[in-house]
Amino acid sequence: MDVNAAVAALAAIAGVCTGVIAMLAFRWSERDQARPTRTSLHTDAVLPPGVDTVLSVLRSSAVVLDESDSVVKASSAAYALGLVRGGKLSVEPMLNMARDTRRDGEIRQVELDLPRRGGRGEALAVSARVAPLGSRLVLLLVEDLTEARRIEAVRRDFVANVSHELKTPVGALSLLSEAVMDASDDPEAVVRFAGRMQIEATRLTNLVQELIDLSRVQNDDPLEDSEPVSVDELVAEAIDRSRHTASTKQITMASGGSADLFVWGSRGQLAAALGNLVENAVNYSPARTRVGVAARRVAAPGGDLIEIAVTDQGLGIPEKDRERIFERFYRVDPARSRATGGTGLGLAIVKHVAASHGGEVTVWSTEGQGSTFTLRLPEAGSARDRRTPASLTPDLMTEPLPAPEVLP
Repeated sequence: MDVNAAVAALAAIAGVCTGVIAMLAFRWSERDQARPTRTSLHTDAVLPPGVDTVLSVLRSSAVVLDESDSVVKASSAAYALGLVRGGKLSVEPMLNMARDTRRDGEIRQVELDLPRRGGRGEALAVSARVAPLGSRLVLLLVEDLTEARRIEAVRRDFVANVSHELKTPVGALSLLSEAVMDASDDPEAVVRFAGRMQIEATRLTNLVQELIDLSRVQNDDPLEDSEPVSVDELVAEAIDRSRHTASTKQITMASGGSADLFVWGSRGQLAAALGNLVENAVNYSPARTRVGVAARRVAAPGGDLIEIAVTDQGLGIPEKDRERIFERFYRVDPARSRATGGTGLGLAIVKHVAASHGGEVTVWSTEGQGSTFTLRLPEAGSARDRRTPASLTPDLMTEPLPAPEVLP
């Protein structure tokens, strides 16, 4: 009898323990379900109907705060920007805006610069807008304006540079025309001023044409209407374009290694890019020097590349300027560029043409020894599916080029 009572008591105790354990497990499960996630820090039931759906389709980073400044809802983009950390809004100015809006119900907006996560790189430019959401909640929408700011800065600089470059020849033409009128009774002066007017008019024409060319290569996709282009023909056309200037300065033009090589792309754009490189080499080379153009095929992952190198014996490019020479309107020596008729757009055009054809352009230069610009492009046949530069074999300057053929 005592044994049966003991067994019954043990069974009752076991039942009680099982019930307690089950209750604790249930409570723990509820607590675990209510734990904050990257998309919801509390249950969605506190949000007004339909708000969750609207927030999920917004392109802006969205954060919903309750009356205790805790995050009720936050989008993934808000976490990516570093707006929410540990269930709290981490940007103090935005938090202050939210508190003010909760107090008086007014919609507020401000633009801020936020440090990037990790403290590296330029600050993020954002636009924050705070509005009341029901009686207890506050909605914060944040737009990332960093890329828009960068594009606007580029556009503003471009317009300023274009205005400056156009103003110089236009102003010169205006002054020269007045000088011609004042010297109407002096034929020699009229001829001299007229010659200067022709130079400035040519410079203005070249600037406008290169602006048009730059706009075209930036907006057009050369691979939509591309074809195999003979490198030999490109080299011959580029040399012929600068032959007169080279002859005037007694510069020897040489080429080699371009036979039986083809690249895939727009013939017009490729001819303009290589022509700019050769023209620069001639314009910036001293008299009685040599300009060479050589081409070769090199193996690379993803398909062979064609390297076209343009070498001169000019003054060279200082190391501090080499990273910037492909920027629009950037000149190493502005006075010398104007004397040679340079617009500062030629190398920018070369860079855009190379990139749009899945290639790249690089420069090697030593002051006092000259420069070599190397245009690397996918070879025809493997180029149709290439859109980005591949890793390359050793640089052209480390291996001998084919013997150039001296042209008259």
